[in-house]
Amino acid sequence: MRPRSIEEIVGQKHLLKEGSPLRVLAEGAKGPAGPSSVILYGPPGTGKTTIAHVIARGGSRKFVELSAIRAGVKDVRQVMDKALDDRDLRGITTVLFLDEIHRFNKAQQDALLPGVENGWVILVAATTENPSFSVVAPLLSRSLLLTLTSLTSEDLGELIDRSLHDSRGLADQFTLDDDARDHILRVSGGDARRVLTTLEAAAAVAAGRDSAEITSADAEQAADFAVQRYDKDGDQHYDIISAFIKSLRGSDVDAALHYLAKMIVAGEDPRFIARRLVIAASEEVAMADPSALQTAVAAAQAVQLIGMPEGRIILAQATVHIATAPKSNASYKALDAAIADVRAGKGGPVPPHLRDAHYSGSHRLGHGKGYIYAHDAPHHVAAQQYPPDDLVGTDYYSPTQSGYERSVSERLERLRDIVRGT
Repeated sequence: MRPRSIEEIVGQKHLLKEGSPLRVLAEGAKGPAGPSSVILYGPPGTGKTTIAHVIARGGSRKFVELSAIRAGVKDVRQVMDKALDDRDLRGITTVLFLDEIHRFNKAQQDALLPGVENGWVILVAATTENPSFSVVAPLLSRSLLLTLTSLTSEDLGELIDRSLHDSRGLADQFTLDDDARDHILRVSGGDARRVLTTLEAAAAVAAGRDSAEITSADAEQAADFAVQRYDKDGDQHYDIISAFIKSLRGSDVDAALHYLAKMIVAGEDPRFIARRLVIAASEEVAMADPSALQTAVAAAQAVQLIGMPEGRIILAQATVHIATAPKSNASYKALDAAIADVRAGKGGPVPPHLRDAHYSGSHRLGHGKGYIYAHDAPHHVAAQQYPPDDLVGTDYYSPTQSGYERSVSERLERLRDIVRGT
């Protein structure tokens, strides 16, 4: 069922508009038209390999496919040499499709540069990892980066209908009930290959019971759980944890639990999740609810002790606590402001009365002279100078009016008045 032309490709409408570089390249009658090479970046099953095959069909072109898992520098150079001969001696343009280019190291990617730069080949490279991090800059700058998106239910529904009727598919030998269709779409995760694999397997189940109708039971037997896209070292790892943290910050407990579930189902290290919860407890909640940090730290320790799958219960409790707690980032903003002043050179010597006075001879230097022991003062707060001279009166911490921090705000105002003698 692989599409043979631009018109048969489902989805990716943003890349296939009339006059778009990809369409011009695919329809070019002679040699490369528009960009000489493209890098296709997107999730699995969205059409990267299909687009490469369609490009190869345009005009007098030869298609060569390499896998970054198996190919080395020697293989790349052989393709380049042959492509140069084909171009100069036979007038044939070579389309080199390189799957999983992110698995090529720098030396292997550099071996592609002469052929790409001199137009010996049209390179169509596919990757599921962000090319900004996985493709060398010289190759990236010589190629057009095209981002493919996950296929929608409408796109996949069109593919199902085509597969049911097309002679290359099930050729009208089976019908598909609505519940089975919904199940196949639901478990596909936007992956066209997954849809076709599940549909074919469900048809086999139906055929096994001598039926021409594919039911939901057949589809469920073919695939009983949804595919999870998750790469522990790639974009999904970072995108989902980013969405998790931002949902905690935004107090959307339901979204936070969804992203927590995605990480758990995908097999993410629960210790990593727990560490992020500890950070969020201080970064997002802090003094608005000091007990959030206690919950997060306890959760991190408990997950280490108990492990999975029961550890998910503890992670859920910490997630709910942090997401529903009042929010404040005042404490870490205060530290950042103080760090900025230190880096700018502000803050003179420590006032003499605060310096260490425990060693012999310190008193002759005036260390500790005039220091007031706070517990001897009323309310255990003494009026005296604590910061260096050039920072007297500087306020770093500005508490919010959220949760517990509201009472801290009232107390802080009185504390500053007493300490500064105002």
